Amino acid sequence: MSELAMHEMDALRQRLAERAAAEGLIDVSYRLMDSPVGQLLLAATEHGIVRVAFALEDFDAVLGSLAEKIGVRVLHRAAPLDVAAMQLDEYFAHSRTGFELPLDHRLSSGYRLEVQLALPGIAYGHTASYKEMAEATGRPTAVRAVGSACATNPLPIVVPCHRVLRSDGSLGGYLGGLDAKKVLLELEQDLLGT
Repeated sequence: MSELAMHEMDALRQRLAERAAAEGLIDVSYRLMDSPVGQLLLAATEHGIVRVAFALEDFDAVLGSLAEKIGVRVLHRAAPLDVAAMQLDEYFAHSRTGFELPLDHRLSSGYRLEVQLALPGIAYGHTASYKEMAEATGRPTAVRAVGSACATNPLPIVVPCHRVLRSDGSLGGYLGGLDAKKVLLELEQDLLGT
């Protein structure tokens, strides 16, 4: 296919996506972006960002799960995620320490959601232990449940589960892999000069 034909096809896709959006025919919009922790998938509903996924999670599987849990009308449409992508770029460029985005928390519930809502309380460049998070949410013995809430956080980076460590200071696990967790923690500490 010629470059001109590809450009025309992209323009047609964009027009169709915008028409579908105008008619309320999209359940989830998504886009991909490059980052220092690899390619990320960002997804949003009309209520806000619903998912941030790392490449190792398998984007096709993530999109399939979104179709199953939210609605089958999932469409590649970057525009609704431009602000999120810009804020993530600013975060990775050391010019943003927090996110100001509408979030759709429908993929979490119960205590997992409670923990995830508490995670932004960990200041940029700082960490907390799983035990400290359990105590902060009023359930001091729920250390494993905090770990589970972090492991299933559908909004990593934006909802900073990477800031939660084991009590001995070791990393624990991370949805994006331990290398990604190290990069995020080092990025934040570099900006603070710690």
